[in-house]
Amino acid sequence: MIEVAKNWWNRPCGGRAVLAIAFPLIVSTASWTVMNFIDRMYLLWHSPQAMAAAMPAGMLHFSILCFPLGIASYVNTFVAQYEGAGRPDRIGLAIGQALRVGLVATPILLATIPLAPFIFAWAGHAIEVQRLEVVYYQVLAVGAGATVIADALAAFFTGRGESRVVMRVMCSAMLLNVVLDYLWIFGKWGFPEMGIAGAAWATVVAQWYRVVLYGLLMARPVYRERYGLAAWRRYDADLMRRLLKFGGPNGLQFLLEVSAFTIFLLLVGRLGEEAIMATTLAFNVNSIAFVPMLGLGIAVSTIVGQQLGQNRSGLAGRATWTAFAMAAAYMAFMGTLYVAVPDMFLMGHAWGTNPEEFEQLRATTVVLLRFVAAYCLFDAMQLVFVSAIKGAGDTRFILKTTLVMAPLPVLVGWLGIEYFGGGLIWCWWVITLWLTILGTVYFIRFQQGHWRRMRVIEPDASPEPG
Repeated sequence: MIEVAKNWWNRPCGGRAVLAIAFPLIVSTASWTVMNFIDRMYLLWHSPQAMAAAMPAGMLHFSILCFPLGIASYVNTFVAQYEGAGRPDRIGLAIGQALRVGLVATPILLATIPLAPFIFAWAGHAIEVQRLEVVYYQVLAVGAGATVIADALAAFFTGRGESRVVMRVMCSAMLLNVVLDYLWIFGKWGFPEMGIAGAAWATVVAQWYRVVLYGLLMARPVYRERYGLAAWRRYDADLMRRLLKFGGPNGLQFLLEVSAFTIFLLLVGRLGEEAIMATTLAFNVNSIAFVPMLGLGIAVSTIVGQQLGQNRSGLAGRATWTAFAMAAAYMAFMGTLYVAVPDMFLMGHAWGTNPEEFEQLRATTVVLLRFVAAYCLFDAMQLVFVSAIKGAGDTRFILKTTLVMAPLPVLVGWLGIEYFGGGLIWCWWVITLWLTILGTVYFIRFQQGHWRRMRVIEPDASPEPG
C-alpha cells in the first residue's frame, strides 16, 4: 500500500506534478474567494440589504462579461499546447489575439451601464435592494474590461505552468481589494462612507491593478525574446479564427451557464429578502470550497493541453484522475464541515450584526449548507472533467450540453414557485439535481475518450508521436 501511494505521488503526472502547477492556482483562486467572502461580510455589517444586493448584481455583471472572458481566457489552452509542442514563438501571437477580444469587449461592457435600472426593476426585488443592485452593477462595469484583459495576460503564465506568478499577482490584488473595502465601505482614514459603491470601486481598482502588474512582468526581456511577445500587436487571421472556433463555444457555454444561474438567483429574490440573503450567505460559504477548485481546473486544462501538445494522451488522462482524487477528498472534507460545524463558517458574518436578527438568517443558511454538502462531490466531478476536455478542445460538446442543461434550473424553479407553491427549499433541490446531472454527463464524456484525438493548435505545430 505504501509503495502504491509512493508511485501515485512521484510518477509522471502524479500527485507531486499536478500539485506543483495546481497549488499556486488554488491559492490564487482562494485569494479571490477570501476577497469576496470578506467583501460580503463587510457589506452585511454595513447593511443586510447591501449584502442581499451584492450577489444578484455581481452575478449579472459576471454573466455579461462571460462571453468575452470565456474566449480570451481560453488562450490558456493554446499557450499550453504550443508550450508542449515546443513552439514558444507562437505564444506571444496567441496572447495578442486574446487581448484584442478584451479591448473590443471593453466599450461594449461599459455600454450596459444604462440598462441596469431596467433589469433590476424587472427582477421585482425590494425597492432598496433594487437601488443598491443598480449602484453595485454600474460601478463594477467600469472594471469589466480589465477582468477580460487580465485573464488573457494571466494565461501567458498559467499555460506554461508558471503558476506562482499568477498566485503572487492574485494575492496582492486580493490584499489591495480587502484594504480598500474596509476604507471605502465604512469611510475610514478620511475617506467618505460609500457602502456598496465602495465595495464595487475596490474591486474595479484591483482588476486594473492586475492588468498593469501582468503587463509590467511580461515586459521583461527574458519573456519578450523567447515567446515573441512583441508579436502581440500583429493581427493573425488564422490564429484568431482558431481562438474563436474553440474559445467561442467556451465563452457561450460560460455565458449560458452563469446567466441561467443568475436568473435563478433573481427568481429566488422574489421569495423575499430572507430567501436571497440566506442563499447569498450559503453560496458565499460554499465559495470557500468551490472557488479554490477553479484553480485546480485551470491546472488540469493546462496539463492536458501540454501533454496533448506532446501527443501524450495517456499522461493527460492520468493527470485528470490525479486531480479528481484531490478534488474529491477536499470536497468531501468541506462537505462534512458544512454539516457538522456550520457556525465555524458563519461566525464572521454574525460578529457585525444584531444577534436576534442574524439568528433566523443563520437557521435558514444552515439548512442550505446541507444541500451544498450533498452536491459538492458532483461539483468537483463536473469541474475536473470539464476542465480536462476543455484542455483538449472539446468545447462544442460542452456548449451542446449547456444548451440543454442551462435552462432546466430556471424553468423547473419558475414552475415550482409559480404553480406548485415551491419555496426556497424547492429551489435548492433543483440546484442540487442540476449539478449532479452535470457532473455525471462530463464524467461520461471524459470516459468516452474523444478528447484524446483533439488539438486546438495547427497540425504542423505538434510533434510526431514518440
